[in-house]
Amino acid sequence: MDAHLTGVRSDDVDDCIKATGDTVIRVCSRIIKLYPKNASAYYNRGVAYHNKLQYDRAIADYDMAISLNPKYASAYLNRGAVYGYKGDYDRAIANYTQAIKLSPKFAGTYIKRGRAYSNKLQYDRAIADYTQAIKLSPRFALAYINRGRAYYKKGQYDRAIADHTQAIKFGWKETQDYFVQIWVHYLNRGITYYKKGDKERAIADFRKVLELRPGEPLTTNYLKRLGVTP
Repeated sequence: MDAHLTGVRSDDVDDCIKATGDTVIRVCSRIIKLYPKNASAYYNRGVAYHNKLQYDRAIADYDMAISLNPKYASAYLNRGAVYGYKGDYDRAIANYTQAIKLSPKFAGTYIKRGRAYSNKLQYDRAIADYTQAIKLSPRFALAYINRGRAYYKKGQYDRAIADHTQAIKFGWKETQDYFVQIWVHYLNRGITYYKKGDKERAIADFRKVLELRPGEPLTTNYLKRLGVTP
């Protein structure tokens, strides 16, 4: 966004870009009123609506941003995410595909499209996307955990275990993102060992989960199934 919009305070431009919630909506709306062809203002307001779970409003703003700037890769990416949250996976995939065309080296988009394919039970396509994400970002724990889950769904347990092991290697102990917390990777690997009938390795992983996440209920249930006191 141009920091020198006539009639707009520089603080408002900063808020439209960097602030959160209702502040973004209020300030970006003011900029849109003065500059109705400013794609960035629509995009940033769309992100604010997106974060407030007001998905239809977010889509409307992403639509405007894209109509004003058809090469706005982030707008396609975020619009795809919103359609995914709404369960419209075909539209999500279409948007992710367009974002990939415009920005083919961003690993995160492949993961998002892979998840949409997984939600449609198209696991081979999902695996192809996760694999591409790993090629672009070999230490991306989220790509390994998602590919591992897809392999699990296909019954390819050894490949799933290998991916969950990589996710453990590259995951984070302290993060707000549930999907890349190391204990989640141990849980997924433990469940896969359990499915394979490898009791000892399953128990070892489940115990590691409880070490990192005391009292985790799903893990506790699996240990009870295995006849082990949590």
